[in-house]
Amino acid sequence: MVKRFDYLVIGSGIAGMSFALKVANKGSVALICKTSLQEANTYYAQGGVASVTNPIDDFEKHIQDTLIAGDGHCDRAAVEKVVKEAPAQIKELIEWGVKFDKTASGDFDLHREGGHSEFRILHHKDNTGAEIQESLILALKSHPNIKIFDHHFAVEILTQHHLGMEVTRQTPDVECYGAYILNERTRKVDTFLSKVTLIATGGIGNVYLTTTNPLVATGDGIAMVYRAKGTVKDMEFVQFHPTALFNPGDRPSFLITEAMRGYGAKLRTMDGKEFMYKYDSRLELAPRDIVARAIDTEMKNRGDDHVYLDVTHKDPEETKKHFPTIYEKCMSLGLDITKDYIPVAPAAHYLCGGIQVDLNGQSSIKRLYAAGECSCTGLHGANRLASNSLIEAVVYADASAKHAMEHISGYSFNESIPVWNDEGTSLTEEMVLITQSAKEVQQIMATYVGIIRSNIRLKRAFDRLDILYKETESLFLRSVVSKELCELRNIINTAYLVIRQAMERKESRGLHYTLDYPDKIAISDEE
Repeated sequence: MVKRFDYLVIGSGIAGMSFALKVANKGSVALICKTSLQEANTYYAQGGVASVTNPIDDFEKHIQDTLIAGDGHCDRAAVEKVVKEAPAQIKELIEWGVKFDKTASGDFDLHREGGHSEFRILHHKDNTGAEIQESLILALKSHPNIKIFDHHFAVEILTQHHLGMEVTRQTPDVECYGAYILNERTRKVDTFLSKVTLIATGGIGNVYLTTTNPLVATGDGIAMVYRAKGTVKDMEFVQFHPTALFNPGDRPSFLITEAMRGYGAKLRTMDGKEFMYKYDSRLELAPRDIVARAIDTEMKNRGDDHVYLDVTHKDPEETKKHFPTIYEKCMSLGLDITKDYIPVAPAAHYLCGGIQVDLNGQSSIKRLYAAGECSCTGLHGANRLASNSLIEAVVYADASAKHAMEHISGYSFNESIPVWNDEGTSLTEEMVLITQSAKEVQQIMATYVGIIRSNIRLKRAFDRLDILYKETESLFLRSVVSKELCELRNIINTAYLVIRQAMERKESRGLHYTLDYPDKIAISDEE
């Protein structure tokens, strides 16, 4: 079946939904969601949205905080764009129904998180992402030009390759004409033709064994763009959240927001001793990469499987008020955070790299945009500053929407794209092959490509992944398409990119720390 839409949006987080809302008055929109609309990284974001709204704050402070956290690897133009356009996007989120917490006087109740020099984090209790997601879903469903395709899965984006042309990374003028989309209800692959496509598929957390991401975060958009010969960069910079709740068996791991450390929580080893003073003068408010490495080092040195986060010295009622979701989750496990320490350990949380885009959100493939965590704008550099990701998503969704609307009149549907060909394939009953291979990828990445890396670890990961890649591609060619098989292909492709780009970086910078190259290369040398 062939479907035609002016705009095809693959992904249903804040980036995809805000883009859809911005372009819907100018054309028809298909929004592809591989499960339900709620199941996105946005929904699980607890902390908040960074923006200058405080009179004692200013753009330059936010810019400098971002550049410092990014460890010399940020694109300053991208940083300035996001910081300066943030207030206008906050205003639009509010117009769409998002309710940020306010003080009794009516001002925003701002939090401060690690790496920020001022209080500038707008939030909704400790479930900001859920508040944003639910508000945008209501706006989305009420728009007549937006059609939502839930339980649909993007298999491949369409380029000249599907017209029989050989496409390489050196091929000029590669264009995107839409995507092949698997309808999970009919188990058929439909052709979605579009004039403009936005990839907004979120992160890659489930490439790792332990992650705070929802189980849908399998690097789908990044893998599809890479297979289509698009440019993907900075994949080595994977952020591990320092404080995921340690509760073996939870997948995804429950996140203990960075805002709790901003609120005054202390990190302690299992014998109750504070340790951040040994690593950074900013203590618990140091950037996440420093805090995550400190925790990882303490755990490895002591042979412990977690550390503690202590908020017992704070006012119990204030703690319950600010962190009701965390309080309730811990109480369900028999932990009263007003009296008990919270067991925490790092978990894969956020990808700073991804599909390379310019200031208009355009990828290296024409008519194809990317926004949100799957994109690499240059904002985060080598390490994301806390709460900069949600605002980046809406700022770049806005930029992509404006650029797409300006140029869409010059595009048309490519009716020459053939329908999906599954001739010669058969329905595989070997689900054990898929699930076991996925577990092997996650174990490889957790063991060899985590917070601390080395040449030998990366080489071992690369060699083991190569075996899984060959087995999976063979299985894909002879099997009827399924979501599970496509996700396995994607996590293997994504893991390969993380490993390869980590091997190529012969230094330690930001989130990439390697025992073989512990020093940074001078920026002038790198450039």
